[in-house]
Amino acid sequence: MAEQVRVVLVDDEPMVCGFLRTILESAADIEVVDTAHDGSAGVEAVTRQRPDVVLMDLRMPVMDGLTAIERIMELSDPPAVVVLTTFDADEYVLRALRAGAVGFLVKSTPPEDLIGLVRVAAEGHTVLSAAAARRLVASSSDNHSAGRRAQQLVESLTEREAEVLACLGEGLSNAQIGARLYLSEATVKGYVSRTLDKLGCANRTQAGLIAHDAGLVEK
Repeated sequence: MAEQVRVVLVDDEPMVCGFLRTILESAADIEVVDTAHDGSAGVEAVTRQRPDVVLMDLRMPVMDGLTAIERIMELSDPPAVVVLTTFDADEYVLRALRAGAVGFLVKSTPPEDLIGLVRVAAEGHTVLSAAAARRLVASSSDNHSAGRRAQQLVESLTEREAEVLACLGEGLSNAQIGARLYLSEATVKGYVSRTLDKLGCANRTQAGLIAHDAGLVEK
């Protein structure tokens, strides 16, 4: 049997949490270990349960989702946080991704896709398409300063690391990056690790956004 993916749900609508729990627990390898209805309670649930994945709403009372994500990212070995949102082209979502969320999903996501996306997040991959990243970056009112900062960060990379970063901006897996750049997966993994470290990124999604900000990904 596959290893269980442990999930915490954080949404101020109990009905939404109940719906998500029903969908996710229909999969034998996913267990919802806790639910919370505001950001502060969400951080407490994550600290207590140490889940693999957190599905986090952004607009909640007491503490909003963005602040909760920032607190969770301060934990040692934080879980993968996936933002729950109603509108995908939302600057608040972009701020959450820059804070460390691995991606987002809209609340209208089909149930069968939701289960797959949680598994992808648990495996350490990005839950964000290149098209969605382009749309989010383009909608940002802070685009110019983010672009300048990203270009400065990219200057610290080697040519090969910059190529790997561009691939991350396209949402490619290590295997796909290896095929494109004629490298082994183990070598790609090393490049990805060094690139994240140089950029100060917690995950591939943050690095991918820097690739978009810096103009490394074709429009």
